[in-house]
Amino acid sequence: MDIETIRQHARLVFHDSPSAPANFTDEICRLIELLFTGQFWNYQPADLRYHDFLHTLQATQVYLDLADAFQKNLPAEKCPTARELQLGLAAILLHDTGYLKACGDDSGSGAKYTHCHVLRSCALSASILPALGCLSAEIDDILGAIRSTGLKGNPTTGKFSSERTRLLACMVATSDYIGQMAAPGYPDKLASLYTEFEEADDYIGTPKERRIFKTPAALLAATPSFWSGFVLPRLDNDFAGAYRLLASPYPSGPNRYLAAIEHNIGIITARSATNDSAPHV
Repeated sequence: MDIETIRQHARLVFHDSPSAPANFTDEICRLIELLFTGQFWNYQPADLRYHDFLHTLQATQVYLDLADAFQKNLPAEKCPTARELQLGLAAILLHDTGYLKACGDDSGSGAKYTHCHVLRSCALSASILPALGCLSAEIDDILGAIRSTGLKGNPTTGKFSSERTRLLACMVATSDYIGQMAAPGYPDKLASLYTEFEEADDYIGTPKERRIFKTPAALLAATPSFWSGFVLPRLDNDFAGAYRLLASPYPSGPNRYLAAIEHNIGIITARSATNDSAPHV
């Protein structure tokens, strides 16, 4: 998967919205590639192995599939407009830029910013979006969608310009969770996620006895209940059940993303039972 594939898919899904700058999709895709590869402003290339550029692309692919499904299956008055869907594209592409380090920030990796990466993503987004032609109200909706991807983010309590853009935030947050947990390499990347958590806790001085995950095995063992007891209820309640639109055919067909997650959870459960938390390559 690469950014060019995402760009081409996005242009098909958004049907070149007449209400948006004609090259908005191209520009936001070009910008995000420059950011993650260390070619924009004074940012270094992304240096994480879990929250990497591939994660952003995988989440964006889910978002585009959702956007396509919404346009096909929801009444026009309830579905975000093509322009609003473009704003959601910006939000999902920018949602993890808060992990990027500026030049001169040479200690550790971007993982140290785990606890504040949503805030940093919003700050960076607010700085660069005006140059892409986004209006103030549009930027507020994008930032609201980015905030919804945080562990405590909730579109139902956030402020948005319309119910359509609130739904947009639900789509973005849904895509973030599903994009990572349905990814083919998710079970193997959990070891990298643990190292990110460990670095973040070290950075802010969290005592070892107060850390949520004290070992990679503990993270592995907690992941099945994280899915069933935290993520799935959030998808249903906080994010308006948007993932259900991914059923094909809608509404009663199989959902390939849910099937992929259940497959990954099965692998993780089996590995946890044998205390096998090492990546399998």
